[in-house]
Amino acid sequence: MQTSRNSKEAIVILDPAHTELIQELDRTFFGWALAENIQEITPPPIYEVTDLQKFDVYENFPHLSLVAAALYTDRVRTQPTNGAFIAEDMLEARFGLPIATCYGAYLFYENSVLKQDTTVTLVNRCFRNEDKYEGLRRLVSFTMREIVALGSFEYTQNLLARFTERIQKFACEVSLDLTKVAASDPFFARHGTRAVMQKLSSVKHEFQADELAIASVNTHRNYFGERCRIRLANGEFAFTSCVAFGLERWVAVLANAHQGDLAAALVAVHNAAQRTA
Repeated sequence: MQTSRNSKEAIVILDPAHTELIQELDRTFFGWALAENIQEITPPPIYEVTDLQKFDVYENFPHLSLVAAALYTDRVRTQPTNGAFIAEDMLEARFGLPIATCYGAYLFYENSVLKQDTTVTLVNRCFRNEDKYEGLRRLVSFTMREIVALGSFEYTQNLLARFTERIQKFACEVSLDLTKVAASDPFFARHGTRAVMQKLSSVKHEFQADELAIASVNTHRNYFGERCRIRLANGEFAFTSCVAFGLERWVAVLANAHQGDLAAALVAVHNAAQRTA
């Protein structure tokens, strides 16, 4: 069953206290990148569907995907009916909303040759048509900070090892009981071949608190390098990996860990950031 488009749980406006906490979290994770001289790029909030199609988004993730279209203004009716526009009100949907932030990094380096191993960080709004929504734990639109490595396989794995240690140390400092588990992307059917192979080959690990994934480390091998024709100096396709942080999810579990005291959670994050810088 698809989630109702009128679901009040799907979309939230953060108050000042929640906003301050999410900003402090992003400063912390961005600070980790800055400490390693990792530069930031700025992705767009939407992409051409042909770009997302390169990554099999609409083949593997049709249940999560959302698209955008312009209105057909030649019609008399240009207002939604019963809270929605119908297909006949819209032109072709040529833009897609990303389900992950890291796509921007691969498209940024598309058709390029990397002179050296490279890491970038970026933050974006992501969009997912979930089966259900749970406030800050699961939203139709949420913020994801990512750190993406492109280069040799060893280089991409070293990034994951370093940030795995940082994530675990930081969680301990803010009093989160964190569990690292082998996982598959939520985009694949839970018992499908892709999901099973992903778990067996240990290419994705999630960090869970309160049974909610709040961060992950991901190995892509040279999948994105091939799709975007990103090559190394030796002519091989680049390997990639990424570290992802779901910022609203961190806020949700921190608020719970501090019995709803967002001021205390903010202090804990600020102090932990100093100790894990």
